[in-house]
Amino acid sequence: MARKVLIVDDEENIRSSLSYALKQEGYSVFSAETGIEALRLARELKPDVVLLDRMLPGLDGVEVCRQLRADSDVPIIMVTARDSEIDTVVGLEVGADDYITKPFSLSVLLARIRAIMRRSDARKEKDSGDSIAYGPFTLYPSKYVAFKEETDMHLTPKLFEMLLFLVKSPGRVFTRDDLLERVWGMDYAGETRTVDVHITWLRKKMELDPSTPEYLLTVRGVGYKLAEVNRHA
Repeated sequence: MARKVLIVDDEENIRSSLSYALKQEGYSVFSAETGIEALRLARELKPDVVLLDRMLPGLDGVEVCRQLRADSDVPIIMVTARDSEIDTVVGLEVGADDYITKPFSLSVLLARIRAIMRRSDARKEKDSGDSIAYGPFTLYPSKYVAFKEETDMHLTPKLFEMLLFLVKSPGRVFTRDDLLERVWGMDYAGETRTVDVHITWLRKKMELDPSTPEYLLTVRGVGYKLAEVNRHA
């Protein structure tokens, strides 16, 4: 069965060109012009991935993403003409798994769709009985849920994937390129600052004082690691 892609953009020429290109790649494609229509279609069709424009009339892409994420773990790629760090952070914090800036090449977009679908497939295949503990944190891979003590951390899918990857190798240092490859996928064509943004938000979820982290540490000039603390599976 063809994978379903929902394109959300208020520019008809963009919807048409992306729809044509994705259909040529074998995807089943649906499109929405407004945020309200996007929410309706997403809940009816249950797409495999959503390409969501940041700037929409009325209900903008950030709010659409927030509402989708409230009841769905569908992979979301935010498409934006705005490339400032704050726009990137806002999109990721409300639950987007990835972002891509206009103008973009079709080959880059297709690579990101493939990578995000592989991650989604891997998640769905995990045994629902599994749990992993690291210090005060407990992760449930099949549910994409993590707790600090007894409190749900409310992680976005990508933040959860990053934490899950790191807790499997506490004490090991990973470069930004390592994390891009392991968490986003080998053919991910994004920038290393994507990693820094996610690290910043993950620290806010994990640490009592993110400015002086106890768990998620920076190794200056190299990358990041989790401190070695009591951990069991």
